[in-house]
Amino acid sequence: MATYNLTIPLSEADVRALHVGDTVMLTGVMVTGRDAAHKYMVETFIRTDAVPESEQSLYEELKALLKGSMVYHCGPVVRQLEGGRWAFVAAGPTTSIREEPYEAEVIEHFGLRGVIGKGGMGPNTLRACQTHGAAYFHAVGGAASLIANAVKEVVAVYKKEAFGVPEAFWVIRVENFPVVVTMDSHGQSIHSEVEAASKDVLARLVGTG
Repeated sequence: MATYNLTIPLSEADVRALHVGDTVMLTGVMVTGRDAAHKYMVETFIRTDAVPESEQSLYEELKALLKGSMVYHCGPVVRQLEGGRWAFVAAGPTTSIREEPYEAEVIEHFGLRGVIGKGGMGPNTLRACQTHGAAYFHAVGGAASLIANAVKEVVAVYKKEAFGVPEAFWVIRVENFPVVVTMDSHGQSIHSEVEAASKDVLARLVGTG
């Protein structure tokens, strides 16, 4: 296990060098996205014959922002500053498995190098990480205020009126954002190992009951 300081956007080589258990401090620009954002991206931009003209501008913006970057599964608590700018008060991760039906397609289409959240994801996302050179990064749950300190600037926000604050696309600039690699580009997943070990324990318990 090693510790890395990486600057977004990441290259494929950056991510291929990582393995489960590695600690990473991320610096750069990333985008938050939860259920509504993922459903919107897939249905509006990916599983479609043509992007609606009304959404074309945001599509181009997201393509530029996400290539080599991260989607952070986060529903932030925010406050508005003088002049209309925003700041994160709390930025803890939300459960990632809800995005399993969408994440592999988002990784491939937008050229993501990572997904950040808690709890891990499933086999489709793991395969996408292997194929496209991405990783799943676990952010520490219960440390929302601490993580918010790593968010140095809210660069922009999209779809806030349509989706609400927690579900909007928040474009944030972070410095030394702490995460741990728990699914890597080599097919390794700590989450699957924990699940398998838990099933073994359960089977032993049931067998002795």
